[in-house]
Amino acid sequence: MQASRRRLALAGLALAAAAAFPFAASAQAYPTKPVTIVVPFAAGGTTDILARVIGQALNKELGQPVVVDNRAGAGGNIGAALAAKAPADGYTLFMGTVGTHAINQSLYKKLTFDPIKDFAPLTRVAMVPNLLVANPTKPYKNVKELIAYAKANPGRVNFGSSGSGSSIHLSGELFNSLAKVDMIHVPYKGSAPAVTDLLGGQIDIMFDNMPSAIQHVRSGKLRPLAVTTAKRSPELPDVPTIAEAGVPGYEATSWFGMFAPANTPAPVVAKLNAALVKVLSQPDVKKKLAEQGAEPYSEKPEQFAAFIRSETDKWSKVVKESGASAD
Repeated sequence: MQASRRRLALAGLALAAAAAFPFAASAQAYPTKPVTIVVPFAAGGTTDILARVIGQALNKELGQPVVVDNRAGAGGNIGAALAAKAPADGYTLFMGTVGTHAINQSLYKKLTFDPIKDFAPLTRVAMVPNLLVANPTKPYKNVKELIAYAKANPGRVNFGSSGSGSSIHLSGELFNSLAKVDMIHVPYKGSAPAVTDLLGGQIDIMFDNMPSAIQHVRSGKLRPLAVTTAKRSPELPDVPTIAEAGVPGYEATSWFGMFAPANTPAPVVAKLNAALVKVLSQPDVKKKLAEQGAEPYSEKPEQFAAFIRSETDKWSKVVKESGASAD
């Protein structure tokens, strides 16, 4: 009887090992085909810019083509839902943001994905200031003048964003709350189309991520009023923070991170994390990101997961206090 049980136990172990072997072997060989990075905003925006810089470096590091797939809409939720439902094999990655992974669950009543349960965090890739910029034809040249104008003309100043629930949107709502003004939010399907309308004068101002706005500031097509971070940006040292320009206590920072679908094999997650950490430390990648006003960042998956939890708590309070809603 005991011998029979032993044989059954050994047979069970053999079957389990055989079942696990293909996954272990495929993880070890990964990657053997192109990798896609889903970007939940339109081409030309900050999320897209960062994904393409990192994707190009990953191409060399992984030895496979890395393709960017833009799936804009619903504040990043369309692209996030698509990536969440992709096969958990490491061939579909997702460039998430503070919006998709720390804000939207408080802003939207119903999501077709769970930002925590449906994704495997790989690493944060960049911290990015938002830049308060105005069309240069507008009458305000600094933050105090903007506030005075907005108070004298309630509901007349509008601000664009890359979508409801994005950090760009909530940066504006936080400004409304702290400066006690009533500016109207105009959502777009990404930062790039919003900037296009800002340049054309269809909208007045924008709290844009620095990478997609800085080129227009340098060319003189947009007027910089302030940065949203606690400290000034090294790329624009003459531009004050919003706090020092007239709104004490104001601070908002965007972040971007790479994810895989939940249940991606642990060896693949480890390999992707190592590859991302390596490319984010490369001088040319760091230089490209710095030129866009982005600070490269890398960490272990568990550190990124803990950061997301803290950011979710922080931004849920901002959403509640501002009264912002996307429904």
